[in-house]
Amino acid sequence: MRATLFVTCLGDQFFADACADTVELLRSLGVDVDVAMGQTCCGQPAYNAGHWPEARSIASHTLGVLADAEYLVVPSGSCAAMMRTGYGELFGDDGGRAVAELAGRTFELAEFIVGVLGVDAVGSGLAGRRVAYHHGCHALRELGSREEPLTLLRNAGAELVQWEAAEECCGFGGLFSAKLPEVSAAMADRKLDTLPDPDIVTSADPGCLLHLSGRAAERGGGPVFRHLASVLWEAANGRS
Repeated sequence: MRATLFVTCLGDQFFADACADTVELLRSLGVDVDVAMGQTCCGQPAYNAGHWPEARSIASHTLGVLADAEYLVVPSGSCAAMMRTGYGELFGDDGGRAVAELAGRTFELAEFIVGVLGVDAVGSGLAGRRVAYHHGCHALRELGSREEPLTLLRNAGAELVQWEAAEECCGFGGLFSAKLPEVSAAMADRKLDTLPDPDIVTSADPGCLLHLSGRAAERGGGPVFRHLASVLWEAANGRS
């Protein structure tokens, strides 16, 4: 099986290790992974800001770059949701086959491993570790991916701590956090105030991790925040 990695903007700038770990993890599961040259942004920031002509231009470029991808694996719930559901709204009836075909081949990392590869365990390196999982809004509500990451973490030996705000929005929302920073910070504080005492907080969405970890640092510290890809790859190697 061949899969193309879509790195994403935040992955490129802030989570390069998680992108590399995604490649290593997939290759360990027998997937031939490539990275399409010329990939840029999925267009979500412009789309969310209401700049749809600009978003269409970016998305059209992305559709062309990824035209040959057998499967597209995205270590970001929000970017995967943009390409799988947002492009349909963005292009409407003008999207044609290219938009529909890309949507059918696009998966967030955990749902690809569980749903496409049929793998529900990648290793046991999380034995004895207390892990809190944050469900990003796009992965949970647009992709419908809830159990896949939990299954992989649990089967890697993690103790999934009960977190009452696990499915609440963290307040990032891309441009939302810039336009309404006070509200955004308050939403993150609500998440952090209800957080149990885990060893690791993880998520499939880099934006959420960036926001929560930044807010925790501003408040004076907190647990370790790590991308799901890195946690799973280390679990597969017994090093987490």
